[in-house]
Amino acid sequence: MQMTRRFEQATELEAFATELALFARPGMAVLLAGDLGAGKSTFARAFIRALADDLALEVPSPTFTLVQTYDETRVPVAHADLYRIGQAADIAELGLDDLVASHVLLVEWPAMIMDHPFAGRLLIELSGTGPWREASISASGTWEQALVRNAAIHHFLGATRWAGAQRRFLEGDASFRRYETLGESPHTAILMDMPARPDGPPVRDGKPYSAIAHLAEDIRAVIAVNGVLCARGYSAPQTEAHDLAAGLAVVEDLGRNVYGRMIREGQDMGAPMRAAVAVLADMARQDWPAEVPLGSGTHRIPPYDLDAQMIEVDLLPSWFWPHVTGGDCPPAVRAGFEALWRDLLPLARTASLVWVLRDYHSPNLLWLPEREGLRRVGIIDTQDCLLGSPAYDLASLLQDARTDIAFDAAQSLYAEYCTLRAADSRFDRPAFDLAYAILGAQRATKILGIFARLSKRDGKHGYLHHIPRVSRYLERDLAHPRLAALKAWFDSHLPPRLREAP
Repeated sequence: MQMTRRFEQATELEAFATELALFARPGMAVLLAGDLGAGKSTFARAFIRALADDLALEVPSPTFTLVQTYDETRVPVAHADLYRIGQAADIAELGLDDLVASHVLLVEWPAMIMDHPFAGRLLIELSGTGPWREASISASGTWEQALVRNAAIHHFLGATRWAGAQRRFLEGDASFRRYETLGESPHTAILMDMPARPDGPPVRDGKPYSAIAHLAEDIRAVIAVNGVLCARGYSAPQTEAHDLAAGLAVVEDLGRNVYGRMIREGQDMGAPMRAAVAVLADMARQDWPAEVPLGSGTHRIPPYDLDAQMIEVDLLPSWFWPHVTGGDCPPAVRAGFEALWRDLLPLARTASLVWVLRDYHSPNLLWLPEREGLRRVGIIDTQDCLLGSPAYDLASLLQDARTDIAFDAAQSLYAEYCTLRAADSRFDRPAFDLAYAILGAQRATKILGIFARLSKRDGKHGYLHHIPRVSRYLERDLAHPRLAALKAWFDSHLPPRLREAP
């Protein structure tokens, strides 16, 4: 991919660098060519400061150090200057190949590495005099994908009131789903960048994991689910504009008062947690549709069926077992594990099905004290909504995988939920208690597998320190008498001392 951009002043070049930093991730390289004074350092400083979210960050030229690393930025950056490198053999001593595996690489004077096969390569050749600069841009690999996506975002925002608004990275994985903040506080919105999910490899019956587990394929699920939640009086983000085909939307910014952050800061969570429980009790009293009108068609809400539940628990023998034992789960042991779940999971079905958001927990709940009643709970990350038992989301909330929920506090909130549901003729307390234990154990089992997979496959080792907490939740759920056989399996094959070993 090739293109040319003209910048009338240095601030426009800096804005371009800031925008490209939104898509940066390890493995990408930016090669900055041009004569002395062409703007290479101007671009590099703006790019690094954007990743640091600090416009005042000191970014010295690496002319004499040759390589300067920044490991505290959103994506680690290695800034290199090859002006003083006399021969190609000297490049190896800089360790650029090792750095690009974990950093985004910025290289000024890149003539010596022009033929290097980077997975994502962006060559920016700068020229011009006075205040203006021209950039001849050549992109391949992941950088080509990023530039195409950025152009689509510009086109989409151009038809909204956010055309030309400042864009800042909020969170996400650039390969599938990203979020940006548009505008300046307090007048902001959120850009959702959610292109269609690519199919993964087939794992069972010719289907990828995402299809079996009913994970959202594109932005349609978010728009459909949030629209119904808002219409029913809940505080999901309102959609201001969307392009379903492009996978882009501008939605309401609910702020940064996230439950998880409040818990880490030691804030009083009494009212927020009780309100979150009340939202679930209120949702459980309602009838929920299996199809939602969307555009000229509909969005289907799939059932949280046995196949989806089983492919999720399979993550434990597939990923967690090798993580803690160093080998594959024996076929006979795995077969026994699956048979136990096939016996238990049908017992968690309830007479009435509700929308199950699947990730109703501290990272996805926001406290909005300026609103009233149930609307004080902001709800995000709704795209994987299914029809299932109301016990699942309550277990997700009270057995939070990311932060400690004290057992006594969880028990009190569970009792409050049951009190709120007591007048509901569809609420069967013993059946709900059993469903809560089964689905809590199912969720914990799934998460142990997911965290091991994130470490092994994706190099995200930080998730491993949550494993002891999830294991403790699992142990509480296994204490239900009906789960005695499953508890015996865990005690025999993956007891707490093994599950929680460092």
